[in-house]
Amino acid sequence: MTPALPDILERYFEAQNAHDIDAMVICFAPHATVRDEGHDIAGAEAIRAWKIETSAKYRITAEPVESCIEAERTVVVVNVSGAFPGSPANLTYRFGFSADGRISALEVR
Repeated sequence: MTPALPDILERYFEAQNAHDIDAMVICFAPHATVRDEGHDIAGAEAIRAWKIETSAKYRITAEPVESCIEAERTVVVVNVSGAFPGSPANLTYRFGFSADGRISALEVR
């Protein structure tokens, strides 16, 4: 059963699974930050470059399996599959949101 998620996250995961870079990037606030694979990414253009690189490299699909709120973050456990060792794997995505409802912060572990 797919967990209920904020609309922006529904759109983000739908775009991720369609490998639609533009639709993914528009989900982020202009000055959003991302922490993934030990790297910090800041700003819309850097996030676009990150999504282009990771989409081409891993071709992942992401299926949210559970979510909760922790310390003002929406935490989503996601079953991720793609071209990487250990696929599929459950990863934890921690999302923060801007005042306009877009993603302001994302940490992937």
